[in-house]
Amino acid sequence: MSTIGPDDQFAEFVAHRSTALLRTAYLLCAGDRQAAEDLLQDVLERVYARRGRVRGDLEPYVRAALANASANRWRHRSRRVAEAPLDQAADLGVGGLESGVLDRDQLTRALGALPPRMRAVLVLRFFDDLSETDTAAALGCSNGTVKSQTARGLERLRTVLGAENLLRG
Repeated sequence: MSTIGPDDQFAEFVAHRSTALLRTAYLLCAGDRQAAEDLLQDVLERVYARRGRVRGDLEPYVRAALANASANRWRHRSRRVAEAPLDQAADLGVGGLESGVLDRDQLTRALGALPPRMRAVLVLRFFDDLSETDTAAALGCSNGTVKSQTARGLERLRTVLGAENLLRG
């Protein structure tokens, strides 16, 4: 009778959840696929080293690590690179594609204009469908902080996207 060891369990977790985790990393990295892949790889390496100390389900731990590592990367990067404001950024939209693709591109770029922690709250709440409590636990903050960051983040997205009725509800 063979048993599945911790290495096999981790490999199985990565095989089954890496696509969803990459989507989260992509949104946290404001649509930069290469940065998202690097972020996910770095986080998975760190989690692998600590996997024996993680209690309960591994996925919430990895999502929290992604959000925190993303915020840390943006802090370090902002010290080194001055980025152009969103209104001065090149229009990356491509004509002739479905409006859904363009909408996703626009939303991804708008998320990139938000501060890292606010972006992390919105990604975990709406794209990963975590509750306020789970989001607060993942980010190490209070439910009130999640609520206020959600409200402020949605309002900023409405302003950036110029759509009064977007994300209402």
